[in-house]
Amino acid sequence: MENHFTDEYFMRKALQEAEVAFNKGEIPVGAIIVIDDKIIAKTHNLTERLNDVTAHAEMQAITSAANFIGGKYLKGCTLYVTLEPCQMCAGALYWSQISKIVFGASDDLRGFETLGTTIHPKTQVIHGVLANECSDLMLRFFAFKRK
Repeated sequence: MENHFTDEYFMRKALQEAEVAFNKGEIPVGAIIVIDDKIIAKTHNLTERLNDVTAHAEMQAITSAANFIGGKYLKGCTLYVTLEPCQMCAGALYWSQISKIVFGASDDLRGFETLGTTIHPKTQVIHGVLANECSDLMLRFFAFKRK
């Protein structure tokens, strides 16, 4: 039997969260955290709504997942996020010891890979999953904001 729970499947779920953010006027970044093919956290940017520069989708997802599992370490978990995490989020992901990070669009200005921020050495990173869809949503958002 084929496993339908692929990186693309879960990235589409993160994209749904990014669309929610878009519709709320938030920068459209969505994130989910999965363990054993089960979504345990799903969220999106809340920086405008909460008036909090740290309320990135990844930060919200880390907190939600830690609450769900009852511990601060996210070993065995995978983060799916539509945009490459910034260095703040990468730092939090480092400390969470998350097992895997999958992101869609690269952030050539503020992304952790661009800035050389280190991730926990045991964390696997996969980039470019549904990158075009993730990037298109960001471009559409900023085009709309600039009108």
